Amino acid sequence: MSEQRIVVIGTGYVGLTTGACLASLGHWVVCVDIDATKIDQLRAGRVPILEPGLADLVLEGQATGRLEFTVDGDLAVTGAEFLFLCLPTPMGDDGGADLHATESTVTRIRHALPVGCVVVNKSTVPVGTSVRVTGLLDRPDVAVASNPEFLREGSAVTDFLRPDRIVVGADVPEVGKRVAGLYSRLSAPILVTDAASAELVKYVANCFLAMKLSFVNAVADLCERFDADVDQVLDAVGRDPRIGRAYLRPGPGWGGSCLPKDSEAMLRMAETVGFSFPLLRATVDMNVQQRERVVTKLAAAFGGSLDGARIGLLGLTFKAGTNDLRGSPALAVAELLVARGAELLACDPTVAGGTEVDGITVVDDPYQVAESAEALVLLTDWPQFRALDWVRMAKFLGGTVVLDTRNQLDVETLGSAGLVCHGIGRRSES
Repeated sequence: MSEQRIVVIGTGYVGLTTGACLASLGHWVVCVDIDATKIDQLRAGRVPILEPGLADLVLEGQATGRLEFTVDGDLAVTGAEFLFLCLPTPMGDDGGADLHATESTVTRIRHALPVGCVVVNKSTVPVGTSVRVTGLLDRPDVAVASNPEFLREGSAVTDFLRPDRIVVGADVPEVGKRVAGLYSRLSAPILVTDAASAELVKYVANCFLAMKLSFVNAVADLCERFDADVDQVLDAVGRDPRIGRAYLRPGPGWGGSCLPKDSEAMLRMAETVGFSFPLLRATVDMNVQQRERVVTKLAAAFGGSLDGARIGLLGLTFKAGTNDLRGSPALAVAELLVARGAELLACDPTVAGGTEVDGITVVDDPYQVAESAEALVLLTDWPQFRALDWVRMAKFLGGTVVLDTRNQLDVETLGSAGLVCHGIGRRSES
C-alpha cells in the first residue's frame, strides 16, 4: 500500500509508539492529545516515556515532516484516511473496561471524518467494541476495524517494527485488507480475522501470560515447601519446546498497566455470556496471594513482626526498563508492608529522589536506602541493583536480611558480605 494519511488519537505508550512507528514506515501521521503541555513537549522532541528508540523516532519523524502533533483533533481528522484510537481503557467499577474515552471521542469527531475513512481500535477493547463504535459513528461511509497492539513496555518500538504477528479484524474483509496494507513494509505474518476474534486475541494473550506467571509463583511456593530450587526446576521445564522459557520467573506478583485490568475485563466479558472462567479467577486470586506471601516471608526472616521496622525497597516500577508505576506489584507489596506497621524508604532509577510515591519517601542513592533500613527488599529487577557494592551496602544496613523477590542477586556475593539473601522458591540452604 502507498503512503497513507493517518491520525492517531492519544499519545500514551500505545499511541505515541504507533504514531512514530507508522511515520517511520513512510506514512503521514498526525498525533492528537487533549493535553496541551504534552503536545508542546513532543513538538520540542521531549518524550516523557522511558522507551528505548522512541525519542529518536519522534525526532526523525518531525524532521522529515511525516510526524506532527496537535490538540486540534477535529481539524486533524478531516484529512484522515485512517483514524487510530489509542485511548485509555481503564478498569471500571464493575471490573470491566471503561470505554468512556473511546465513546466520547468517537461521538465528538464522527461528523468530521471524511468519506471512506477507516476507524481503527488499537487499544485493548472488549469484544463487541467495533460494533459499538460503528453504531456511535452512524456513518455507513466510514468503516471500523480492530488492530490490537502487542507492545511490551521497554521494548515497544522493537515489538512494533519487528512483530511476531499483526492481527487485523474487520467484518468487511476489504476493510481488513486496507488496514493490513499499512504494515506492508514489515516482514511479519498478518492475520486478518473478523472483528470479534481480533478483539478477543489481546485478552487471551494477556490472560494466558498472567496465568503462566501465577503458576510459576505457585510452583516457587511449592519448591520452598519441598526444599527444592525453583530456578533449577524452571530451567528444566523451560527446555520443553511445548512450554518455553519465557515468563518462567517467579516474582512479587504480576502487574503493570495491562495484565491486571485485562484479566478483570476478561472475567467480566465471560460473565456476560454465562461463563464463570474459574481458571482465570484463580489466576487473579493467586496473584493477590503472592504479594501477601512476599510480606509474610519478610516478616518471618525479620523475626515475625514488622511493626516499626525500617524497610528499604529497591525498585518501584512494575518492571525494569520502564518508568511506569501503574499497577506495580512493588507498590502493592509496599502497601501491605505499611499495613503491617513498617516504615519505608525506596530507590528506583527512574523515580527522582525527594518524590513521594504512595507515602514512600524516594531517594536517589541505594546506599542511602541501606543506611536508613534494617532490611532490604528487591522488588524490581533493575540490573543496577545486582551490580551494587554489597560489602558497602552491608556496612550501612542495620541488619542482615535481604529479600530478593526477583531471584536476581548473587547469594554467595551477599553471603560473603555478611548478608542473608532470601529468594523466592530457593532452597533453604541457599
